[in-house]
Amino acid sequence: GRGYEPRYQDLASTVKDEFPEAEVSGFVGRSSFEIQINGQLVFSKLELGGFPYEDDVLNAVQNAHDGKPVQKITKSRAPCVIM
Repeated sequence: GRGYEPRYQDLASTVKDEFPEAEVSGFVGRSSFEIQINGQLVFSKLELGGFPYEDDVLNAVQNAHDGKPVQKITKSRAPCVIM
């Protein structure tokens, strides 16, 4: 499987829709899922063991956009989501 890449792409495109000029980068590996905004790490799956909530990521981008300090995201949801 391609792991978490599709999930990252979904998240990245959501952010780009809201904030076209945002610098959002991600590192997606076999067991890692990290998101950086303007070069600052805001989310690491290795630390939290889950995935970020989209709203939390958008809030972090909004803060960066407004020139406010970007807080690290500290809550996550379990990686296995049953639809």
